[in-house]
Amino acid sequence: MILAAPGDTPYNVMLLLHILALIVGFSPAFVHPILSRQMADSSDRSALLRFMAANSMRIYSSGIIVAGLIGFGIAGMSDEAYKMSQAWLAIAFVVWVAILGVMHAMVIPGEKAMANGDRAAESKATLGVTIITVLMIVELYLMIFKPGL
Repeated sequence: MILAAPGDTPYNVMLLLHILALIVGFSPAFVHPILSRQMADSSDRSALLRFMAANSMRIYSSGIIVAGLIGFGIAGMSDEAYKMSQAWLAIAFVVWVAILGVMHAMVIPGEKAMANGDRAAESKATLGVTIITVLMIVELYLMIFKPGL
């Protein structure tokens, strides 16, 4: 069944929403480490860390979840264009789940611990953000080049 072919308006709207959700979801991977370093010696650092921890769960994690769901909605819009049996799409699903796993196992707990004054947790959160960044690059490669298609 074809709901929309690539290039049709409904397809492009879904693609736009997918990309916007990705921007929202991945923005802290770039912004939070910079802000954390800039505020290292500031008395307002704890307030910043509390906001970062709260927003990671509410906004950024939700953005990544929505982006993935919309992405698979895009893949399902046209049976002729994409199928889940395609290797690049199956790998993209695994990478998306890995990103969410790292976010919920390392980044969010690390940011919460940092907000509560645990300076050692910063290395856990930073490592998690680094892993997410690498996974995001893998995901971008899969989305752009669609290997095996």
